[in-house]
Amino acid sequence: MERVASLPADTQLGRVAERVRRIEALGYDTVHVSETVRDPFTVCALALEHTSRLTVRTSMVVAFARSPMVTAYSAWELARFSGGRFQLGLATQVRGNIVGRFSMPWSNPAAQLRDYLDSLRAIFGSFATGEPLSHSGTHYTFDRLQPYFRPGPVHVPAPQLWTGGVNRRMCVLAGECSDGFVTHPTNSHPTFLREHILPALREGAERRGRRDGGPRVVVVPKAITGRDDRVVAAAREAARSEFAFLYSTPAYRGTLAALGLTEFGERLTRLAREQRWNEMTETVSDDVLRTLVPHGTYAQLPAVLESWYGGTCDGLSIDPPEDPADDDEFAALLDRIRAIPVRPVR
Repeated sequence: MERVASLPADTQLGRVAERVRRIEALGYDTVHVSETVRDPFTVCALALEHTSRLTVRTSMVVAFARSPMVTAYSAWELARFSGGRFQLGLATQVRGNIVGRFSMPWSNPAAQLRDYLDSLRAIFGSFATGEPLSHSGTHYTFDRLQPYFRPGPVHVPAPQLWTGGVNRRMCVLAGECSDGFVTHPTNSHPTFLREHILPALREGAERRGRRDGGPRVVVVPKAITGRDDRVVAAAREAARSEFAFLYSTPAYRGTLAALGLTEFGERLTRLAREQRWNEMTETVSDDVLRTLVPHGTYAQLPAVLESWYGGTCDGLSIDPPEDPADDDEFAALLDRIRAIPVRPVR
């Protein structure tokens, strides 16, 4: 099982090196770099410079804020710089941010992302072989790449292309086109994975005629853990408001419906609309949290995660503890997670 950590989104460039070194020393396989308040490619360059084994994957770059050519240059150079340890995760974001925050057009996000992925592969192919660039799709056309602008081959495989998503269309698209798929915390429950995510990925893979088993799947369960029961209880309190906010969004209600918690989600949405934030947090009971996310001490969590996810995914995202004093115990937890059975190739 792949062990994944997310670099905190607020990590300033001056702290990237110390944080990724710690992540690598703990035994993780991969670090995810998000795009929120900093340029993800700059962060990835630093993360790759200061590690030797860790895979660095964007999760996720906002695709529609950039031309595929701009993204391709960044990803290609990071692949070269790292000797192949860089992977490119791409997401659509939502219309409000694409239009209002980035001042870019918005049309059919699933079709545009498909064309974006096809564009990147065409560009990567031209970079690698020197053959003329020729791509004409639903949203992008590329037919010009003079020798002066060719970066040349990188002598490692082209960066893998990963996507994420919540709705069914994005999951089917990932099954068709993506090397890997990262779940959202609100669609990471094993019931939702088995009933919705994995069937949609299989449908897409079969539609495309893939023979590689479809994309690899990394799950982001937001597990609640700590060195003992007291710390786990404190972590549960800290997580309560985050889950109240996440599940107040109607688009994220799929898991709640699958678990018979539709009325709970509707109440959160109503309270959010009325800005009754404290009541939202109080609505998320301990029983609901235990239903939604795995809990356990460092010693207990590997067995809990195996019972939830064994044979269901290919990787698990579990963030490291804030206190480095826990590192030895947490490293042992990660070592046990490695042994959890992954999803069988179909």
